[in-house]
Amino acid sequence: MYAVIKTGGKQYRVQPGDLLVVEKLAGEPGAGVTFGEVLAVGEGAAVTLGAPLVAGASVVGTLVETRKGGKLKIFKKIRRQGYRRTGGHRQLESVVRVTAIAGADGKQTKWDGEVKLTTKAELDARARGLDFATLNAPKAAKPAQPAAKAAPKAKAKAKPVETPAEVAADPAVKQAAAAAQVNAPVEAPAKAAPKKAAAAKAQAKPAKAEAKPAKAKAEAKPAKTEAKKAPAKAPAKEPKAAAPKKAAAPKKPAK
Repeated sequence: MYAVIKTGGKQYRVQPGDLLVVEKLAGEPGAGVTFGEVLAVGEGAAVTLGAPLVAGASVVGTLVETRKGGKLKIFKKIRRQGYRRTGGHRQLESVVRVTAIAGADGKQTKWDGEVKLTTKAELDARARGLDFATLNAPKAAKPAQPAAKAAPKAKAKAKPVETPAEVAADPAVKQAAAAAQVNAPVEAPAKAAPKKAAAAKAQAKPAKAEAKPAKAKAEAKPAKTEAKKAPAKAPAKEPKAAAPKKAAAPKKPAK
């Protein structure tokens, strides 16, 4: 036997044992649900149609869970206006297991199975091999551990002050002093060479100074000859005499 019912503004064709997803219904999981708006009841070739409902017919079920449906994306756009809005929606829905259908003539068909209140979220967790009981359980806060105290640092012992005699008697100091005397750099004995070079430079300076005036004289002579060869400047041009103005034509006598 099957029936056509109406709930939430929609129509559904159901049979005993069907799992039906409809608009949200009031009630807790495990509560009984009865659909009184039956539009048609059929069994084999016999069909009873309602006008608009079948009198005395009903469909009974058990509420399994109430959950949110799939995500819907809503996008709005107005072209050439720069208007774009993106939103979403999740519709609330109830899952019902159909257990019995009662016809108008008193016939009734029941489902012999067991109604399990296993939610879809738990089924999805099992399919992924996860434990649903611990998946959504709140994590227990870890107890605060006391901070470990830092070990106290050992105080450095102060070194005793040594006297100059003790420092001099130290074998390491003696060895360093001996090495410093052996490896001391030897000064160069000859220092006369720089003096001779300075004397040679002093003698060479007056010779250079004497050579300079001779060069100046030699350079001055061609300058004079060039001045003689330079052509005399052209005489300044005399200003042109202004052209005499033309005499004005005599005016004609008035008639």
